Amino acid sequence: MSKIRIALIEDHDLTRVGIRTALLQKDEIEVVGEAANATEGLKMLKKLQPDIAIVDIGLPDKDGIELTREVKSTTNGEELATKILILTLRDNKEAVLAAFAAGADSYCMKDIKFDNLLDAVRVTYNGNAWIDPAIARIVLQQAQQNPQKSESASLDSKTITSNPDYMDNLEGIEPYTLTERELEVLQLIVEGCSNATIAERLYITVGTVKTHVRNILNKLCADDRTQAAVRALRSGLVG
Repeated sequence: MSKIRIALIEDHDLTRVGIRTALLQKDEIEVVGEAANATEGLKMLKKLQPDIAIVDIGLPDKDGIELTREVKSTTNGEELATKILILTLRDNKEAVLAAFAAGADSYCMKDIKFDNLLDAVRVTYNGNAWIDPAIARIVLQQAQQNPQKSESASLDSKTITSNPDYMDNLEGIEPYTLTERELEVLQLIVEGCSNATIAERLYITVGTVKTHVRNILNKLCADDRTQAAVRALRSGLVG
């Protein structure tokens, strides 16, 4: 089984060391490089081409949003395959929407729990978006304000706003379509919990959680957990 190759771009030494130390607790993860600024970070990414770059926004020479834009832009007709996971203290609307507009794949806050960070890494590696619940609300508000045209939140097909049926599908969701247990599972999905964590919280097996998640996705007409979470928030199924 190949490891998830991660590069860290973070200017605070202690924070960077802490993230690296946490990630290396898992055998499935390999930290292949580190940089303390955007200039060196971009050079590193072009050279190493990791699976995921964990990027801080507040870099000293150029912010992480601009770095993300450069990574996602084409170079000699080829785009870097590296996925960008923003890990930052900034949860303001402008930063969130600008990051996604630049092409960020996932967005996490630095106060995220370690287990949730691992979930974010795995989800991002598998080609989906991991978004903090608080961040999802910001994206959701943008979609509500401008459902037809959302230039500053141009998320791609794996996230919520690019689905042309997204807003229409939300209108028909009713609480009674989900069982009480499914609503409990959905609440924990919105909170960013993994299947294992959900199983532990609800005293059920991981297999049972997977069944509930599958049923929830089907009932909400969602492609993935992130889309289900945002639809749940939008429709008021969970708080």
